[in-house]
Amino acid sequence: MDKLFFKILLSILFIALFAQISISVPVGASDIPITGQTFSVLLVAYIFKRSIGTIAVLSYVLLGIIGLPIFADGKAGLETLMGGSGGFLFGFVVSAYVVGYLGEKDWTKSFFKSLFVMTLGTIIILFFGVSRLTHIYGFGKAMEYGFYPFWKGAIFKIILGATILPLYHRLKK
Repeated sequence: MDKLFFKILLSILFIALFAQISISVPVGASDIPITGQTFSVLLVAYIFKRSIGTIAVLSYVLLGIIGLPIFADGKAGLETLMGGSGGFLFGFVVSAYVVGYLGEKDWTKSFFKSLFVMTLGTIIILFFGVSRLTHIYGFGKAMEYGFYPFWKGAIFKIILGATILPLYHRLKK
């Protein structure tokens, strides 16, 4: 099997697996899932760099759109992209590109640089997610459903990722 194809396939499976790790947070009349999706997207992009990372994340999103139940809580389909989650999914691809680019600059070997990159990647994802929700529901509801439930978990995932990445590179040698 081609090495590039294997990295992309492994990345898609990694993201899909972490998307199923979910904690439901009650917000209003519904539950919002906090998943490992953002964490895995950022790790894949940072480790495999801009081209492979972005292709892997884009492939993950496209496979979910065509019907594979690999999004959070096993969701799939174009309706997921067109709904409230669509902004986050689009943000995954943009974030993968930016984070992958910074990964190419060897920032992955430093905790503080990794902390910055994980934070930037998370901000990009949240920006696209909240922007989409604002378009659908207005800014107040977008913050209620797309930011407030996620910020504490985001900080945890940012610190975890910034800790793992330098360790990964030390072990890889």
